[in-house]
Amino acid sequence: MPRFSARWMVAVLLILLIGGAFFYCEYLIYFPTILKCSWPKISHVRAGEGIDGGPMESALRAMVLSDTHLLGAVGGHWFDKLRREWQMERAFQTALWLLRPEIVFILGDIFDEGKWSSQKHWEDDVRRFNRMFRHSTDTELVVLVGNHDIGFHYEHHHRDKISRMDWFKLQRFEKVFNASSTRIVSKKGVNFLLVNSVALHGDGCPICQSVEKELIKLSRDLNCSLQDSQYSSSTKDGCEGSQVYPPIPPVMLQHYPLYRVSDAGCTGQDAAPPEERHLLFREKYDVLSKEASQRLLQLFQPRLILSGHTHSGCEVLHDNKYPEISVPSFNWRNRNNPSFILASFSASGYALSKCFLPEESTVIGVYCSAGACLFFLFLAHCLWMKGLLQCLSLCLLGKHKSL
Repeated sequence: MPRFSARWMVAVLLILLIGGAFFYCEYLIYFPTILKCSWPKISHVRAGEGIDGGPMESALRAMVLSDTHLLGAVGGHWFDKLRREWQMERAFQTALWLLRPEIVFILGDIFDEGKWSSQKHWEDDVRRFNRMFRHSTDTELVVLVGNHDIGFHYEHHHRDKISRMDWFKLQRFEKVFNASSTRIVSKKGVNFLLVNSVALHGDGCPICQSVEKELIKLSRDLNCSLQDSQYSSSTKDGCEGSQVYPPIPPVMLQHYPLYRVSDAGCTGQDAAPPEERHLLFREKYDVLSKEASQRLLQLFQPRLILSGHTHSGCEVLHDNKYPEISVPSFNWRNRNNPSFILASFSASGYALSKCFLPEESTVIGVYCSAGACLFFLFLAHCLWMKGLLQCLSLCLLGKHKSL
């Protein structure tokens, strides 16, 4: 009877230890981490009061993440794909449930192999994305295009695959997300300019010309909206037929960052590793060209730029007045400490904060600790059983001698 009870006790302890570690690392860990995050408040100094001296407008709650890189059929091990997608799904769904954003932006590179995936594999990738990033009707999901979604601008070879941007891949992406890759989204009086930065090479390619033409039109519409608010006339300076937007500078969102030499000036726990910060960026590959960057700033004079692509965080001030925030990758495959941005926007101000997700090293540490406890528990059980057997053998030997 003691042996039977001991075995059941050990079995129960093993099940509780293994089940507890698994439940914590794969589900529960996201709750205490994300509960530390909160929506930033727009300061009165930055936002101010309304033009008529009335109270401040209610802020728009926006969640911004980047570079999810869902693995496709070619690259990555099946377990790596399963693991990373589960992590991102649990993190995203937990954040939605706890934080209740009104709008979510993903700054490109949604897929890792959209640049060369077949139609069958593309549809499978989209199906998995829709499952992972499902959301209620109370939350709007806005997706930007990245180079891994439609291909690099120039021909890029990898494993005998060609990943050049073309109309088919771009239109396939736009069809799935039911929107143009370059457009303005207005919500609660805030303009968000979505830029197809993959097509800003300025070499006259058909897609580049189309995007450039659309950007000029959007710039004209925004400028006309500003003139209309100032002069009470929509017919000034050739503004006939222009689209009307809220008369405020836009928040510009894109995949590629604006031009910067390197990440040498970037700091913080989500910045690139120290050994990588001084590596020079390549124009039109790591960042936009100087010309394209200046062109965007001149056309739109954005109050804030949000970008991705580098997989690391950074804050840059362009021309001493245009702030840019590079958003780190949301995928643990690219970082030990993924994060996303929580942003509060109003027509007259904004505030940002970072929300860090559980570190991969923490999860590994928990599993290693559980494994060590499992080993010592098993060892103690074996030693206890050995002692019990020795005791029984001595008892039996004593009875034998007495006979």
